[in-house]
Amino acid sequence: MLQLIWSSKGKITNSLSIYVKTNTGNTLTVNLDPKWDIKNVKEIVAPQMGISPEDVKIIFAGKELHNSTIIEECDLGQQSILHAVKMPKKKLKKPKITIDELSEVSELNESGSKPMNETLSDLSFDDSNNTIDDDKKRAHFYIYCSKPCKNVEAGKLRVKCSLCSSGAVTVDRDPQSWQDVLKKNRITVHCENDYCQSAQSNTQDDIQLSYAKFFFKCSNHPSLGENDEAVPLYLIKPNFKNIPCLACTDIKDTVLVFSCESSHVTCIDCFKEYCCVKLSERQFEFDDKSGYYTLPCPAGCDNSYINEVHHFRLLDNRQYEQYQRFGAEEYVLRAGGLLCPQPDCGMGIIPSNSDDVDDDNCRKIQCIGGCGYVFCKKCLNGFHLGDCDSQQPVASSSQSKFGGYSVDPNRAKDVSLNLIINHHFYNFIFNFKATWSEATKRTIQKSTKPCPKCRTPTERDGGCMHMFCTRAGCNFQWCWVCQTSWSRDCMGNHWFG
Repeated sequence: MLQLIWSSKGKITNSLSIYVKTNTGNTLTVNLDPKWDIKNVKEIVAPQMGISPEDVKIIFAGKELHNSTIIEECDLGQQSILHAVKMPKKKLKKPKITIDELSEVSELNESGSKPMNETLSDLSFDDSNNTIDDDKKRAHFYIYCSKPCKNVEAGKLRVKCSLCSSGAVTVDRDPQSWQDVLKKNRITVHCENDYCQSAQSNTQDDIQLSYAKFFFKCSNHPSLGENDEAVPLYLIKPNFKNIPCLACTDIKDTVLVFSCESSHVTCIDCFKEYCCVKLSERQFEFDDKSGYYTLPCPAGCDNSYINEVHHFRLLDNRQYEQYQRFGAEEYVLRAGGLLCPQPDCGMGIIPSNSDDVDDDNCRKIQCIGGCGYVFCKKCLNGFHLGDCDSQQPVASSSQSKFGGYSVDPNRAKDVSLNLIINHHFYNFIFNFKATWSEATKRTIQKSTKPCPKCRTPTERDGGCMHMFCTRAGCNFQWCWVCQTSWSRDCMGNHWFG
């Protein structure tokens, strides 16, 4: 690849550095003044291609750009890519040419059009043909930029050949709806890449149609090359029709439009609040059709699930990580799996031997890829032989009792109060000494609840109602409210009280 640095027209006060790819295999790095036009670009590129400027056409975002197009009108950013190809010469007939025919020839020599960002009407609110004011005609897009921005940003629509992935293509028509952009093989293109399969077709039988492959780039950072693509957030749209938010009734400039038949609208702030509430209640849903952990329209409309889950990137990083974790957990549970019961692990496990849970070998589960804990599938305690009911803790001869609580004398010598912080909650495990006062015992009785299985006193110091007894040999998961084994009913009814 030949890399050349070019600048002309004297001193450039506001330089725009772009790449120009030619069909001769060269890549030119050209510094341009945004006030220049495309004709100036041809004058720089043509000598490197060994042809005259009149024989060059400049292609960008699916359009051949007109000579008079100003560079700053092309939606170009730093390090954007233009394509320069040799224009086939037009053969003119030798007979007499009329004035009208001369005018047509002149138009051919001045071929080209405006860039796509100038010609494309806004597709962002709906797919209807309702007219939009001229000052609002330019299309608006929103994307999630995974790197380097890691944020929701304004986007740019780009296009390449579906066969060879070259950007040196001109579309046969502009996209008219989101379906044209998101679905495959909707719009044909003329590819100028000499190595494209469509260009190499010699007969009518082996002609391969080349279709447009639309993609999006982030407007917030310099281009990272032709493979720099972002995820389109097609439900986020400019509110040109001034439709009020479904929740707060305010009219905002940017809204999220659900895919339900009524196209209900929420402002971005209300959508975030809607997600936060559903997330805190663990009320996201699985769409069986798409397999996504998502949300429907808040009005309860049918066929309104959000199928591009990157829309939830509108949440902050902590909330989005929680959304991903809940989604993974729900997937495992729906697939017949279970979560590792060890604190601070939660690894999802889908056992292969699930036919007979009464068999000892079938009940033995190891957290492979996580903490390595080996436990019983049926009771979630450490793995044991025999019935789960026989695993109630019994004080051994090496243990003493005080007030009904089991005490390990060896641990009691060193620790009188052991604070353990769990992923979802805070537990206080008290190891009692015989020397503690009656006042201390009364305080414990008032501020704690006993584990329903081993009766170890536990204090909840904030967090949710999902308790996990960390006493060795117990590991019982229970509900602070109803003081029974933790269940999905507890999760749905009083997870947070």
